[in-house]
Amino acid sequence: MPPPIKLKDLIRNIRAARTQADERAIVQKECASIRNSFRDEDNTYRCRNVAKLLYIHMLGYPAHFGQLECLKLVAQPRFTDKRIGYLGTTLLLDERQDVHLLVTNSMKNDMNHSTQYIAGLALGCLGSICSQEMCRDLAAEIEKLMKQSNAYIKKKATLCAFRIIRKVPELMEIFIPATRSLLSEKNHGVLLTAVVLITEMCEKSPDTLSHFRKLVPNLVRILKNLIMSGYSPEHDVSGVSDPFLQVKILKLLRILGKYDADASEAMNDILAQVATNTETSKNVGNAILYETVLAIMDIKSESGLRVLAINILGRFLLNNDKNIRYVALNTLLKTVSADMNAVQRHRSTIVDCLKDPDVSIRRRAVELCFALINANNVRGMVKELVFFLEKADPEFKSHVSSNIFHACEKYAPNKRWHIDTMMKVLTTAGNHVLDDTVSSLIQMISDTSSLHGYTSQQLFKAIQEDNTQQPLVQVAAWCIGEYGDLLMAGQTEEAEPIQVTEDAVVEVLEKIIQSTTATQVTKEYVLTALMKLSTRFTVTVDYIKKVISAYGPSLDMELQQRSVEYLTLFRSYDHMRAGLLERMPPMENKGINNSETKNNSERTDLVKTNDKPVVNLPTQPESNGLLDLLGDTQTVTPAIIQEPQKPQKDSADLLDLLGDLDFTSSNEMNPQPSLQQTQQPISNNILGNVMDNVQPLQPMTQPQQTPNFLGAPLDNVTNNKIPSLVAFEKAGLKIDFNFEKDSNPAVTNIMLTATNSTMFPMTEFVFQAAVPKSFQLQLQSPSGNVVPPNNSAAVTQVIKIANPQKQPLRMRIKLAYNWNGMDVNEQGEVSNFPAAVNQ
Repeated sequence: MPPPIKLKDLIRNIRAARTQADERAIVQKECASIRNSFRDEDNTYRCRNVAKLLYIHMLGYPAHFGQLECLKLVAQPRFTDKRIGYLGTTLLLDERQDVHLLVTNSMKNDMNHSTQYIAGLALGCLGSICSQEMCRDLAAEIEKLMKQSNAYIKKKATLCAFRIIRKVPELMEIFIPATRSLLSEKNHGVLLTAVVLITEMCEKSPDTLSHFRKLVPNLVRILKNLIMSGYSPEHDVSGVSDPFLQVKILKLLRILGKYDADASEAMNDILAQVATNTETSKNVGNAILYETVLAIMDIKSESGLRVLAINILGRFLLNNDKNIRYVALNTLLKTVSADMNAVQRHRSTIVDCLKDPDVSIRRRAVELCFALINANNVRGMVKELVFFLEKADPEFKSHVSSNIFHACEKYAPNKRWHIDTMMKVLTTAGNHVLDDTVSSLIQMISDTSSLHGYTSQQLFKAIQEDNTQQPLVQVAAWCIGEYGDLLMAGQTEEAEPIQVTEDAVVEVLEKIIQSTTATQVTKEYVLTALMKLSTRFTVTVDYIKKVISAYGPSLDMELQQRSVEYLTLFRSYDHMRAGLLERMPPMENKGINNSETKNNSERTDLVKTNDKPVVNLPTQPESNGLLDLLGDTQTVTPAIIQEPQKPQKDSADLLDLLGDLDFTSSNEMNPQPSLQQTQQPISNNILGNVMDNVQPLQPMTQPQQTPNFLGAPLDNVTNNKIPSLVAFEKAGLKIDFNFEKDSNPAVTNIMLTATNSTMFPMTEFVFQAAVPKSFQLQLQSPSGNVVPPNNSAAVTQVIKIANPQKQPLRMRIKLAYNWNGMDVNEQGEVSNFPAAVNQ
């Protein structure tokens, strides 16, 4: 048989193919030739054939029939054969295929080969395809190779150890002694791999993290030598000495210094040196500075060092590179809660980023601007955001308009400015304003009685000029219908009054309701506003009746029903019309809790689009979902305030709301009304009729990962000698239970403490609990609904448990919260309570 063609000839033939069909024909012909050669056990050209097969594999054609040939090449003594064999093994095999286990023995032999390059081939292949079985078989060999004097072998063995630990974390202890000695190496490649391996170990195991904290001085010394060393052509990159090693060391220092004051103190000086001495004209210097900033903000660093880090990010914002500006904005957004004042110094630069042509930078700049708003700068910041809103892309307008409303509601200096700003937002954002913003604005206007006349006049002027903006028209229609008499009076001290007639007002509303651009919701607003004006106006009542009657035969069911009902009110109940349509009382604010402290966590929360009440009574599906966890023998006993004078319908409403919950009251428990009861009068009325001392389910929150309901007793003991309990610990959220016996021996008071070790606040935090029917449970109001980041503060809540039958306590808990824009829900069971709780 003629010898097979060479690899370069095959490549030339494939590239010369004019069509896909020609290419497939060439590949199929060559694959057939390669199969015949493999079948004939042709050892002479096996290496060449496998090399061609790997090229065909890279083109996307099947090449699995060459797997065993790769193993045969690995077993050959020549380096050229082993090189192709290991390359083919890496490309064609993985841990999902059992045949890869056949190469384990060859790898073990080659790792101890006298030629370092053959040993390197085996180590590289192991790092690429290792399975758990291979890791356990070869871990001891890798640990021996890490102690060799050859830097080439040591470097590759360390990387294999990194892959083994990632695959089988329980093998970590084997490599710890050898890893410590690697930090004394002079070779930068070995140092780099050692730092990478230690970083992986510290991230996998808290015990290993504590062990390697002792090596912080060694890492500081290595980093200082890199900074102070002179020019080294072997390691120099754009005038910076080995930036790759510097970045990896800084990342490891960040992990070691987090939550540890001593380690942080040891690295403060070197971080300051890196931050001040690193050249910023090249991208490698910016990479080192970025990692330095992350380290400074994560460890327990000095305040001056934090200011320096934020100033570095401020310089990044002035960089011409878009990627660097984006990284700076993203990092400032994460650190704004740690040092608000330092970030505020760069406010003007951040605002300038709103004009950046790159949409990603604009999006991050918008979020950061909302996070920076406070009572001192709200006028200037909102003015800039409204100016941005005028030219913003449609994708921004809903988000920005909603957040401007929330910012104004929290920090507005006065109601007049608040109303003027929101009218500007309505005219600027147009139809992109969310429905929630419309209803919240109406509530705010209703609650500002001194500006009703001014508001109705300004809104009337706005819809005279432009009636195509539906949210604006909806707010204006509500205000004109509600305060039409004040509009006609033309009496306002806030601005020059306008003089309008009743006919002009009704004509404007008629024009809107007849417009083809008006939505159904807008027409409903206008129709109701006209009906209300029939009691505010005197001259145009017949005109109003005519406009309303036109919608009696409307094809829209809602408009038709409203029209018919309003006309019936005119005809049959005209004597009741004035009373039914009298002005509504001010609406209660259910949006933002104005009594809350405006801390950094709340400012960061402004970045979110929606702002929900602190606590919401769970609806029936949510309650039933919790009961599904408990089975037929468990129930939740919420605590309520008794109001026996309420009608029985309210009691039925509550039972319908909570589904099949069993309400068992406890006379020993007499809590104060919850936050929910003070904020939501409707829920309060429903709750008031049931029985004493039962409180609604209190929701709670946590980051979205698999929960760890440990139920592990803590070492500390409360004053009454009942051990504490870690009820939940996952993804930075920790829930501790501290116990104390009540004056009633059958009642145990549980103090829930929720802390957050992550860098982002956990907002809208809600805790729910359920116990078996033999127990009685009462959840009192939590101290707040935001768990601050970095363990800076905690949310507390008192739980009262009555155990009259002395049964072992089991508790189902359900957590809910928002973390960094993600809604998180967790649930589980806590069962191993201290014995004193069950007595």
